Amino acid sequence: MAAPLLSTSLVVVSSLIAACLSVFYLTSGSSTCHLVPLSALAVCVLVFCGYLRWRGAGPAERRVCVVVVGDIGRSPRMQYHALSLSRHGYQVDLVGFLGTKPHNEVLNEEKITIIAMADVKGVRVGPRVVSYVTKVIAQSVQILVTLMKTRRPSHILLQNPPGLPSMAVCWLLCLLRGSRLVVDWHNYGFTILALAHPHTAPLVRLAQWYERVVGPLAAHHLCVSRAMREDLQENWGIRAITLYDRPPAIFKETPLELRHQLFLRLAQTLPSFRTRGEEPGGAGERTAFTLRGPVDQSVTWRPQRPALLISSTSWTEDEDFSVLLKALEEYERCVRGGRGLPALVCVITGKGPQKEYYRKLIDGLHLEHVQICTPWLEAEDYPTLLGSADLGVCLHRSSSGLDLPMKVVDMFGCCLPVCAIHYNCLSELVKHEENGLVFRDSQELASQLQSLLSGFPRAGGRLEDFRRSLQTSRGQRWDDNWTQTVLPLITMTTPSP
Repeated sequence: MAAPLLSTSLVVVSSLIAACLSVFYLTSGSSTCHLVPLSALAVCVLVFCGYLRWRGAGPAERRVCVVVVGDIGRSPRMQYHALSLSRHGYQVDLVGFLGTKPHNEVLNEEKITIIAMADVKGVRVGPRVVSYVTKVIAQSVQILVTLMKTRRPSHILLQNPPGLPSMAVCWLLCLLRGSRLVVDWHNYGFTILALAHPHTAPLVRLAQWYERVVGPLAAHHLCVSRAMREDLQENWGIRAITLYDRPPAIFKETPLELRHQLFLRLAQTLPSFRTRGEEPGGAGERTAFTLRGPVDQSVTWRPQRPALLISSTSWTEDEDFSVLLKALEEYERCVRGGRGLPALVCVITGKGPQKEYYRKLIDGLHLEHVQICTPWLEAEDYPTLLGSADLGVCLHRSSSGLDLPMKVVDMFGCCLPVCAIHYNCLSELVKHEENGLVFRDSQELASQLQSLLSGFPRAGGRLEDFRRSLQTSRGQRWDDNWTQTVLPLITMTTPSP
């Protein structure tokens, strides 16, 4: 059994490297190509060493390895997986990059061990394809070395995307160690690549071929929407289980006292949260939204407070924030025209490659009644701010048209009404005029903002109607949904120790 197992494993790795080499040779006439087969040989040597290491390994424990080839702190769904597994008695190795602080619950859970990987880069000289190919090879080696150091798991739970090269490497490791690979399909990697490259580009075609060939090798599959489940079945031959994102218990409406405390903290660095003309640390506890009474120390809303609008983003190509900025410019014109609309504080949270580009656009706007800020919030402050806001906006356009925005799930958990930009399967989550509004362009969004905020903060109106609807129709939370959907899959396929 050992020899065929090793041979099959080496074929898989060699095939992956060969595919990368094919693209490399097609797009580059570089004389350095002979270095790449040497890297492939190094990978094969590592595989052989790993095989020798694991040959005498005992049976798998109640242990699951959760792999994120990305920032753990910005991968909430995989953190929730790890927490749910630990609550059901599994030891969890959570593998990924440590760029952003994970949730405190993850950091404090004794059954979860975080194993950090570095975000490796490819060669930065020559054609871009050289960088991609060398990065794939370096990441293959890195993932192999990192996972070889972990104790044998019963399952490897992998986030996709990114799946190149992690999906093939994790499948190989499962093959060698007698574990089962579970792929959680959040989207397709090749459609994300196609946002920056033509659909016919060799890299995009390679990524699509890779996912189609390697994806079905996994033992089990999860996905985020019914539309994705159907697409995986019809076009990829993959039978997946739909695990809808659900908000964990930390996403809920925030009590007024906690809102006031958060606003005070944010006012230290964000002028939008201060009363105009007031410096932080002034007399009394006052923010742009709340104040604390000097006698009874109770917190109340300011009578003419601005509305608090929030949006979150990864600042990537699948979210066009110029749509929101144009809508806010139209909103400003309406306020100046005496439409009876409140001032507006717009908070856009998140980190990502296009943040500086949009910050420059924001700095170029001349707005008097609309203030925009773009802070990065700690994991514990984000749900508190969502639970304190008056309206949420989602600009996520799925690259595949098959995934659903988790930010809307979190907003709904906080009973926060949402305006979301339209795409194919969004109706699985946002039902127009029932739990939110769907728009197609900046003009429609501007009209919705005016309609929802007219007369604010007076009680009643469409905004309150949506909030009451969300309060009365709360669905399952993450833990209950996960326990019903994923736990039986893991339990039934966990070998006895």
